[in-house]
Amino acid sequence: MYKLTKTKLVSASRHHLTRGAAAHQLAKEVAETAKLALPMVLTQVGQIAMMTTDIAFIGRISAEALAAAALASRFYLISITLGAGLMSAIVPLAAQAFGANNPGMVRRALRMGLWIALILSVPIMASALQGERILLALGQDPGVARLAQQYLSGLAWGAAPALWFLAIRGFMGSVNRLQPVFWITMAAIPLNVLLVYTLTYGNFGLPRLGIFGAGLSTTLVNCGTFLASAYFATKRQPFRDYHVFAHLWRFDWRVLRQLIAIGAPISIGSLIESGLFWAASLLAGVISTNALTAHQIAVQVAAILYMIYFGVGMAAAVRVGHAVGRNDRAAINRANLAAMLLGIAIAATLTLAVIAARFEIAALFLIGSADDANATISLTARLLLVGATLFVTDAVQCVATGGLRGLKDTRMPLLFAAIAWWLIGLPLSYLLGLKIGLGAVGIWIGLSSGTTVYAALLVLRFQYLTTRAYCHG
Repeated sequence: MYKLTKTKLVSASRHHLTRGAAAHQLAKEVAETAKLALPMVLTQVGQIAMMTTDIAFIGRISAEALAAAALASRFYLISITLGAGLMSAIVPLAAQAFGANNPGMVRRALRMGLWIALILSVPIMASALQGERILLALGQDPGVARLAQQYLSGLAWGAAPALWFLAIRGFMGSVNRLQPVFWITMAAIPLNVLLVYTLTYGNFGLPRLGIFGAGLSTTLVNCGTFLASAYFATKRQPFRDYHVFAHLWRFDWRVLRQLIAIGAPISIGSLIESGLFWAASLLAGVISTNALTAHQIAVQVAAILYMIYFGVGMAAAVRVGHAVGRNDRAAINRANLAAMLLGIAIAATLTLAVIAARFEIAALFLIGSADDANATISLTARLLLVGATLFVTDAVQCVATGGLRGLKDTRMPLLFAAIAWWLIGLPLSYLLGLKIGLGAVGIWIGLSSGTTVYAALLVLRFQYLTTRAYCHG
């Protein structure tokens, strides 16, 4: 009896120690993920700050100029999104190579990413320089289309350096050293303010270039951020040891195919998501102008939160990729769980803040608006309340997407996006919003439902790959 009791005590003690060690490892992983995610998140916030600066300065020219810039930005962003998706494929490929201690593969992934960026920049520039004709063909106002072309004419030349910067950012993130990208972005914010102010309004003895100057400023900032990142990548440790620009002219078709296979579904998925919210805007516009305005404000809030979650998702892709490179199954699951806990904690905190300040947030966007602003503020506040589910599940889907990218799994998430958002979310938004009569609130119930389904499918996919297909395949 004594021996049995002693055995049980020893067994319980070992179990307790094992659980304690696992908890310690998880806590350490959460800290490492947070350390990696912080500069990624702040870099995304910095990008938002620069976009906001451009809008603020352009809005002082005229309302028509602001409308043209918004139209041109949306037009240009579609092209850049396709390129950015392919650039994001560098992260899992280089991260797995880093985890496997294969610097040559890290270098090849970046090299071919730079080539893809150069090739893609040609049609992006060509479409931007023909933007006025395209916008007129789409039925846009000739005056707005003309101003949009001025902005695009300044913006077009920054496509290649913008994508090159994203490629180097992916490389730096994959080797756990994203701090230079963060500081480059922080330095770019005041530089962007100075250039937009100078070139748009013609200060310091320079000619007044108007909306073209705002676009040109963005191009110059893109060139500056790329050159600064290239300096760090080639001259500073630990990046210098990778010799990232060695044999730059050597084409690696196998790596190129891998980047396209991983990145193309990411690009298409981003377009599917953008298309969903664009379609939801059309539904809101059918209901009323107030509904459309409230919907756009809520979407803007969701977009800001998404940029934060995206940084955590990038960190998840890197940490999972490292574990895959080491062929460490426990570390793969631990990295994903740590990122998920971090993402949910951030989402819950931010969501509670949005709920608490929902009326103030709505009022901030509607300062100086018409007499019916109170009705719009009230509706916006309701949408932000309904959107609480979306804000949290959006964080889950971002982290789960990042984890799957770390496994180089991007095709199934594309299928899940089409199912969850276009076969469930959008039809439900249409049914509840327009047919049942819930209005904009019904649209957001549909969006939240679709995002929740998408997040659930991604989580199940990760569990399936790590417990069966990935570990035994």
